[in-house]
Amino acid sequence: MLSMNWSQSAFLFVIVQIVLAVCVTGHVLLTKRDTSAATGWIGICWLLPVFGSLLYLMFGINRVQRRGQKMLAADTLPLNPELEALRCEPPGPMQPLGHMLDRLTDRQLLRGNSIRCLHNGDQAYPAMLAAIAQAQHSVLLSSYIFRADRVGQAFIGALAEAHRRGVEVRVLVDGIGSGYFYCPTQRALKRAGVPCARFMHSFWPWRMAFINLRNHRKILVVDGHTGFMGGLNIAAQNVLSQPSAHPVADTHFQLEGPVVEQLADAFTRDWAFTTGEELQGKKFFPPTEIRGEIPARIVTSAPDADMEKIEYTMLQAIILARRNVCFMTPYFIPDGRFATELGLAALRGVRVDIVVPHHSNHPVIDWARNGCLEPLVEVGCHIWLAPPPFNHSKLMVVDGSWSFVGSANLDRRSLRLNFEINMALYDVPLAEGLEAFMASHRGHELTLQELREWSLAERLRNAAVRLLLPYL
Repeated sequence: MLSMNWSQSAFLFVIVQIVLAVCVTGHVLLTKRDTSAATGWIGICWLLPVFGSLLYLMFGINRVQRRGQKMLAADTLPLNPELEALRCEPPGPMQPLGHMLDRLTDRQLLRGNSIRCLHNGDQAYPAMLAAIAQAQHSVLLSSYIFRADRVGQAFIGALAEAHRRGVEVRVLVDGIGSGYFYCPTQRALKRAGVPCARFMHSFWPWRMAFINLRNHRKILVVDGHTGFMGGLNIAAQNVLSQPSAHPVADTHFQLEGPVVEQLADAFTRDWAFTTGEELQGKKFFPPTEIRGEIPARIVTSAPDADMEKIEYTMLQAIILARRNVCFMTPYFIPDGRFATELGLAALRGVRVDIVVPHHSNHPVIDWARNGCLEPLVEVGCHIWLAPPPFNHSKLMVVDGSWSFVGSANLDRRSLRLNFEINMALYDVPLAEGLEAFMASHRGHELTLQELREWSLAERLRNAAVRLLLPYL
């Protein structure tokens, strides 16, 4: 009798395994565009039916995309008819890119902007704190890392003071980057009465999938007229004039003009996504003001309705390049599609320069990067190792006229899993300045001979770590 019961239980367990594997396979086939990811998930669910199905339930289903589409459907930001008059066409050979972005992003290329480049916390933090101190109506701030160190305390104090004088302040920090188990910044701001939320944060097991999806955007908008964005987090290590065990250089941008409304729109959508509160009205979206001549546009990407938009922008810009493409990125782990476009550009005579840190703050990511370099160097791409301190800037310039700057790194996590924000700019002086900045950080150029002289152990290690590319 016991033998029969055991046999029946085993048979029932096998049936459950098969049903789960079939269900997961069907869902994968209907929802996964990436064939390698689809093949991997199907293999896992059949080789490890119950455990593999649980893994897929937690990490394989894009719940963010469904929520993001609902949020976009809500249309939190009314269309501003003033912006239509400021819409402009991209100049010269980049026109096809502009037309693509018109359709891809639903955000217009707007003239009338002033863009100021700020290096490191030494230049950026005083300007950001001064803007918060002068705020009269609203302050919107989002940061992946917002530490409660001496720099963070200065920002916490400025935000609390703005709140006390009646300014509408909203602060959004990432649920991982600013502390998963304990977030002192959020506690300090809440004690001061400042509304502060943690993006995609939960301790519940059935929401663990969200651990893999991070808000990497850095946004500050003051009174709807002045904005800041780029790669700079809020931490003392970004102030290079002060001693730090692990100094981090970075590049940030101060924006004034119509494009600030697009920056504010990106924040308000993230805030509504996280808290359900919709921010509208003139405190957050005042009448448009012309502050300069630079055409600019915000481009966002995320694992929702904005999937891969920053990557598509970069790929199209590489395709349109005629003379040169320059990159500076802290983490460089291109997928096959991106590496192919870089290689093809080099083969057709475009100079491709890629500046990466000699050593980043994540050695494992450096190993994965090193496993990607030989095919690129072989076809003529120039890979430069920047000397310390570690530089966290994310910059791209094409043909000395078009720039693409912001929070996105050149790796699969950043381009496909993270919530990122970049800005496309059409301005020759700014592009030339960024090119000169990148050129000043070119240290040692890796040669094909050096790459091939690495030991077998190093090459095997790099190739093995590259297999973790989607998770780095």
